[in-house]
Amino acid sequence: MGRKLDLSGLTDDETEHVLQVVQRDFNLRKKEEERLSEMKQKLAEEGSKCSILSKHQKFVEHCCMRCCSPFTFLVNTKRRCADCKFNVCKSCCSYQKREKVWICCVCQQAR
Repeated sequence: MGRKLDLSGLTDDETEHVLQVVQRDFNLRKKEEERLSEMKQKLAEEGSKCSILSKHQKFVEHCCMRCCSPFTFLVNTKRRCADCKFNVCKSCCSYQKREKVWICCVCQQAR
């Protein structure tokens, strides 16, 4: 990013347009950095929650690790996330056809 632009051969209008484009790019990069930082923070918070909940074996076996809803035989069956190995409900995961595995929403974001 530390490069200098030589705008001496451009007209005033062209120079203004180039500067507007550079400013838009700078703003977009800043927004993206903020978005990624926020996502990393959410993932860290989710990891802390899971580390606490995973210590309770009955909870892990009977409830979704992501939304805490209880598993039922037919309506809300459990699936095992291929990445984190936690049991999650259908609404908190997605099937990856290429890999033929279930991935929870948190691991999907981390990917």
